[in-house]
Amino acid sequence: MEELVLAVRPARHEDAQAVARVYIDAWHDTYPAILPSELLRAMTPKGQTARWRAAIAAGGRERVLVAECPQQGVVGMTSFGPAQDRAVGYDGEVYTLYVAPDFFGHGIGTHLLRAAFGALRVSGFTSCLIWAHARNPARYFYETMGGRLVAERSRRMVGAAVPEAAFGWKKLSLAERKAASGGTITRP
Repeated sequence: MEELVLAVRPARHEDAQAVARVYIDAWHDTYPAILPSELLRAMTPKGQTARWRAAIAAGGRERVLVAECPQQGVVGMTSFGPAQDRAVGYDGEVYTLYVAPDFFGHGIGTHLLRAAFGALRVSGFTSCLIWAHARNPARYFYETMGGRLVAERSRRMVGAAVPEAAFGWKKLSLAERKAASGGTITRP
């Protein structure tokens, strides 16, 4: 596997379009047999760029990080902040974590998750929760990273019930595992 030089950094205003592209591409790659096709078709670059531009500009409750390779640009993204449902027992939450499908298997998700946990820790959070679609293959990634299945729920999306599973970390640290590639990581 090709070694990647990767920087994980806070997203900037000009990253919104690239973040939207990664988000849409990952959803289209991951969810065609899981989510209603109407939902996937409704995800437009214009709409998602506006959504991510607003989140990046707000810089408040939801923070956004990107994984960037010098030659390829933004290849992954994550957003995080306070837990949306404190009743589950976790104070922080990773809301999104997506890697461009062409870059699966390079350890980018691990680097993004580690960076999100670090940023949460610096902001005073002590634990973290991630909600994933119950049939999303990423659930195994979260388990490998030390997340424990702690809750389940069903949400309605475009009229369809979508089962979700929550993975929790009582401490903001990941299980150690061998890196997928020997990639070099830099942080600004």
